[in-house]
Order: sequence, then structure tokens, then C-alpha cells
Amino acid sequence: MALKIRRATENDAPALSQICLLTADAGVSAEPLHDFGELPSLIYAVPYVKLPTTWGFVLENETTKDVVGYILGSIDTRAYERYAAEHWWPPLAAKYAPENFIKLGDVHYANLLRNMHTAPDANITFSPAHLHIDILEEYQKQGWGRKLVAAAVQFLIGEGLQGVWLGLDPRNEGARKFYKRLHFEPIEGADNNQLGLRFADFEAQSH
Repeated sequence: MALKIRRATENDAPALSQICLLTADAGVSAEPLHDFGELPSLIYAVPYVKLPTTWGFVLENETTKDVVGYILGSIDTRAYERYAAEHWWPPLAAKYAPENFIKLGDVHYANLLRNMHTAPDANITFSPAHLHIDILEEYQKQGWGRKLVAAAVQFLIGEGLQGVWLGLDPRNEGARKFYKRLHFEPIEGADNNQLGLRFADFEAQSH
């Protein structure tokens, strides 16, 4: 099947939301955990095609035009956090009240909207930029994850950056192995689920 990587746009938001839900439970579908399946993506995917400082690429099936994966992030995490804290989280927190939910997954994300985590200082010292990557299961293990990371690396180098980081769900050992192969390493001063990639290391292994 023919796939291609292109820049993400705001029009991709519904597809990003669906992919996020289908991978949100440590890499597998979180559909059983939610009555409001859009919640994971409102934190981890959709803002990255709507808010300032963000960037993204999607993996698209050229035949069906379906988006089947993405890599999304911010070039300036602290600026992203400040903008989201003022403009993005408050209206969502008002819309999604935890006391109205039954399923624990919905309650978790509703509470998170009221008390959003921010990046550890050690991560920001490593790089101001962060990313999220998800690919639907049937398109995994075909080299597209590496290609998405490569697209992101080239873009971020063009923005004058030398590295990027991500937070890993500690339950997702498959993802940890994937990142390790790409030379993501634990960040000094942060917990073992904060992983950073120096672009010089990625470029060196790509040649």
C-alpha cells in the first residue's frame, strides 16, 4: 500500500483524535475506557494543529486519503504550556466536569484538564521542543515511525534546534524499545520515562 508523509493541518484534527484514542492505552485502544473518546486527543493531539508554537506531520494512505499516524509537537514547550493554560485548558475544563462522568478514563482526563502537568525543568534544559508520535497498529513495524521521526528532525533542525524530548507511558515497552533503537536516551535529572534525542545522534545513525 502507498503511504506518504505530509505536514499536518487543522483539518486533520478528527483523524488525529481517532488515532489518539486507538493508541491511548499504552499503545492499544482506549475505547473501552471512555464514553467521551475525544478526551485523550484534546490533551495529546488536537492542540498541536491549533495552538501557537506547534508543528506536525501525518502519515497518509495515498489511496484512501486516511490519516493513519502522526508526529506532533511544539518548538517551545514553555510557551505552549503558557498559552494552553490561558486559552485551551480552561474552556475544556468547563465543558468536561469529572463529576458528570462514570468511566474512570473520562474522570482521569477531566481532572487532568483542571490540573495539567508541565514539563520537568530537566527536559527543557535538554531541549525546548517536545513531541508525541502514534501510528495505528496495522501500519506499525514497517519503518514509518522512523520516517516520521526523520521528518520531524529535519523540520526542527531548520528551526535551529538540536534535540527533542518526549514522555513515555511506562507500561508501553514496545514504544520504549522503538525509541531506544532511534537513540532516544533518558534525560539527566528526569525520571526514566522522559527520553531525549540529540539530532546529531539520529543523523549519525541514518548515514
